[in-house]
Amino acid sequence: MNQSERQLYLIDALLGEQPMGKGAFIPQGKLSVGIFFVRFLISVCLREQVRNLLKFRTNFCKKKSAKKGITDISELEPIIDDIYLWKGDITTLKCGAIVNAANSELLGCFNPNHLCIDNTIHTYAGIQLRLECNDIMKAQGHSEPIGKAKITSAYNLPSKYIIHTVGPMIFNKVMKKDCDALENCYRSCLSLADEYDVNSIAFCCISTGEFKFPNNIAAELAVRSVKRYKQETGSRIKVIFNVFRENDNQIYRKLLEE
Repeated sequence: MNQSERQLYLIDALLGEQPMGKGAFIPQGKLSVGIFFVRFLISVCLREQVRNLLKFRTNFCKKKSAKKGITDISELEPIIDDIYLWKGDITTLKCGAIVNAANSELLGCFNPNHLCIDNTIHTYAGIQLRLECNDIMKAQGHSEPIGKAKITSAYNLPSKYIIHTVGPMIFNKVMKKDCDALENCYRSCLSLADEYDVNSIAFCCISTGEFKFPNNIAAELAVRSVKRYKQETGSRIKVIFNVFRENDNQIYRKLLEE
């Protein structure tokens, strides 16, 4: 069975879990179109029903990830001691842990096919990630607080772990409490990574984008938080600032080369 056939099987099976699924239109053609439909169906499927597709979905995700290519941290050069800057798709990065900018429910993005990092990570990590997050949230019994962090397996991604953190959302102007909360995100992730003996961690641009934290201020806080944590704790963890847009790449490079 090739990837197109696997994709159609997943779509058909997921549609079968839905009350109105039978007879629904199934996208044909490019895998890039179909993967969005798979992502949509997973985001609305019932938690227990989806367990039946774990093995098949795992095979699909691994082949899809391999096709995108993998970048190992060993291939990168630090800008300063143990601190790196890398522009690319975080789901293709092989390191100890990648950081997911999550929402307070920690179950992935609830906006089907939204092009956020939360959605992307859950899509390519696989259904197992959502199930583990669901177990964590059930045990916790309340929404995830801003500035804290949780760790899970990365499943079908090349990294070993995913560290999930909820950043502050900006509604008007940036307040001191927002800056403190964002710094707490970085410290919580680093502390948790060290607790699990993770030797490298890749940070996305937490709270930017949909959470509307200004990119330049967020980057300043990120770099400052990481440097301060490493100085205060003596941690030797390697830190990668992962960016996707050239604008962020330039902002971080300037901060790190100062």
